[in-house]
Amino acid sequence: MASSPLWAAAAPVPAAAPSPFASLVQVILGLAVVLGAIVGVAWLFKRLSGGVLGGAGRVRVVGGTMVGQKERVVIVELEGEWLVLGVTPQQVNLLSKMPRPEDADAEPSLPADPFARWLKAALDKSRAAQQRRQDK
Repeated sequence: MASSPLWAAAAPVPAAAPSPFASLVQVILGLAVVLGAIVGVAWLFKRLSGGVLGGAGRVRVVGGTMVGQKERVVIVELEGEWLVLGVTPQQVNLLSKMPRPEDADAEPSLPADPFARWLKAALDKSRAAQQRRQDK
């Protein structure tokens, strides 16, 4: 039976190796499908979670200061009310609530971080020195 022509016809025929161009096209199409799926899921998540993430524009950090190595006191404005929060790496605690002061927008905005103040002073000093050199 092994010599029968039907058995011989059922033997697998070796397939030709795919060309490098076809492999490259397959990889690019696969990558496009994966990236499209990521964008689609992100868009869908944004549309479905509208109320949860959409309200982020109503919260504004007014100021804050470090009170320890990893602890901060932060003032956050939410719907016309100021919340004083204690922030640690493990949790956020509400310390106090107060109405928004009337003169809150009139306050000058200073750089919050000491590094930002140092960088501004260094840039101002550098610019002044450069101006003096140009005037000579």
